[in-house]
Amino acid sequence: MSQQQAVMRASQAVPRPAAAKKETRDASLRIWLWPVLALLVIAGWAVRNGGYYEAGDDFGYYLGVVGGLMMLTLLLYSLRKHIRFMHNWGPTRHWFRLHMFLGITGPTLILFHSTFRAGSVNAIVALSCMVLVAGSGIIGRVIYRKIHHGLYGRSATLQEVQTNLGIVGGDVKSKFHFAPHLEARLKAFEASTLGEHTSAWSRFWLFVTVGMRARWTYHLVTRELKRLGRDHARKHAWDTDKLEKRLVAGKMAIRHYLDAIIDVARFSAYERLFSLWHVLHVPFVFMLIISGIAHVIAVHMY
Repeated sequence: MSQQQAVMRASQAVPRPAAAKKETRDASLRIWLWPVLALLVIAGWAVRNGGYYEAGDDFGYYLGVVGGLMMLTLLLYSLRKHIRFMHNWGPTRHWFRLHMFLGITGPTLILFHSTFRAGSVNAIVALSCMVLVAGSGIIGRVIYRKIHHGLYGRSATLQEVQTNLGIVGGDVKSKFHFAPHLEARLKAFEASTLGEHTSAWSRFWLFVTVGMRARWTYHLVTRELKRLGRDHARKHAWDTDKLEKRLVAGKMAIRHYLDAIIDVARFSAYERLFSLWHVLHVPFVFMLIISGIAHVIAVHMY
């Protein structure tokens, strides 16, 4: 049984309702994301140049207080994961949602507190540490999605990813049995991508180039598919609509198959990146706490 054949079968499966619902939710979030970012940019420009308040005014001061408390509250998520008596304090996914909300809202309020300026050395250090932690959190969020089931789920294993994508399973008849050259090219891509890559350099090169190689393979295979499809349509007297539907279905199957191979090939790399990210992110958080405390002390002393 070839992995390519199993992926072909999986690519034809009807999406589960939960997956379809998640895709709809993600699409809705993406629609709202850009208008919200645009409004924040406009508001930030107005605050910086309009002189509506200063960081030391009551309004600016309490923006900083609320934002700082939100940043401190972020630590509860780590405590919830590592302190035993807190394990029963609600589902992890709700804590993660709170962590994400506070990790975005807190730094945003602090930026508006500062009016996008830093007037002292301690303020520059504290603001730089906050931007570093927030940026690191966004990077970690992106990597997290690559190796977990959904947004708030448990960690996946490589074998589970292969199973979910249909790369392991029972024998099935290839969807492209009528096109041996096409099928051979897909199998060759699979073998070269999912084969053994022992050196760190070969794994890095695979991670960087697999997307480009997949696009080139897709171009070659779909070009061959069009030619064979037209020949097949002439022999069986298909009309244009039927041919077009078959070609669209074939292209979709090929795309899903190649995407599945890319996901599996990059999975281990994302696991390593997430481990490295966690090692770097924790010291950044402590730097932020120390610099934040120093900033608060300096503000109230002077």
